[in-house]
Amino acid sequence: MKKIRIGIVGYGNLGRSAELGIRQNDDMELAGVFTRRNPSEIKLLTEGVGVYNIEAAQRMTEKIDVMILCGGSMSDLPVQGPEFAKMFNTVDGYDTHAKIPEYFEAMDRQARENKNVAVISSGWDPGMFSLNRLYGEVILPKGKNYTFWGKGVSQGHSDAIRRIKGVKYAKQYTIPVESAINSIRNGETPNLTPRQKHIRECYVVAEEGADKEAIEREIKTMPNYFSDYDTIVHFISMEEFEKKHGGLAHGGFVIQTGRTGVNNEHNHIIEYNIKLDSNPDFTANVLLAYARAAFRLQQEGSYGAKTVFDIAPAYLSPKSADELRRTIL
Repeated sequence: MKKIRIGIVGYGNLGRSAELGIRQNDDMELAGVFTRRNPSEIKLLTEGVGVYNIEAAQRMTEKIDVMILCGGSMSDLPVQGPEFAKMFNTVDGYDTHAKIPEYFEAMDRQARENKNVAVISSGWDPGMFSLNRLYGEVILPKGKNYTFWGKGVSQGHSDAIRRIKGVKYAKQYTIPVESAINSIRNGETPNLTPRQKHIRECYVVAEEGADKEAIEREIKTMPNYFSDYDTIVHFISMEEFEKKHGGLAHGGFVIQTGRTGVNNEHNHIIEYNIKLDSNPDFTANVLLAYARAAFRLQQEGSYGAKTVFDIAPAYLSPKSADELRRTIL
């Protein structure tokens, strides 16, 4: 069986998790890792696989079937995504929800012109949660949909803080407001603002001499990330950061409420719930499933950008259609 050759762009938390995830997929193999760092400083867990400067990717288009883009959504993917979509099939977890339509257009244009497939925003939110929001809406059209994240570490929000001048390290925890969740589970259908659904709590290690007031102000006013939420910022020492904030757990819920019946007398609740010990491990495994889909779609001549809404579930599985019907339908 010819294996799908996977490349990884970026070897941070998500890139390392993608390398681990490839080991769990017998139809895939790691073909190379591409980084902006000095390649000699990176030691992979997979023997015999090269680490290259990111510019070397353009010379390896015949050696990689799908490229997993592991950069941040704030500034990496908007630049890297379209460039890589010119050369490769790509998969990413772009998660700036408000800007997904324009990112889709940029990726679609480059992928379609070059007969590639670019699967965007395919982590768990956007991604798996998006699918469950869609299923909830179409199954219970007379109802309301709610999404809650956490408690856990948001990699995208943490990355956004780390890019602020004067920030050395940072972690952002997304915390759901329990009273809001409980009211929905009790059958209520409140209209909730982002601020009423989540709290964002940030732990920041500032560089020596940095303007902490300016850092806090920039965090709290950052559009698409913090400005719509009650945000708490703690400045802590490096020692405390390493001791108390080393984990990457996360989770969340998608809850759909709805009513049916002659007089809407029947109340229904659909709930999708994930609890993750490792956010990057789980996210990487979702991206790899969609890498399999991207590879298959290109072989069928279905080019351009795709989201999780555009891809039939069978494309994610290594099993044949017949196996799926026999085993899990």
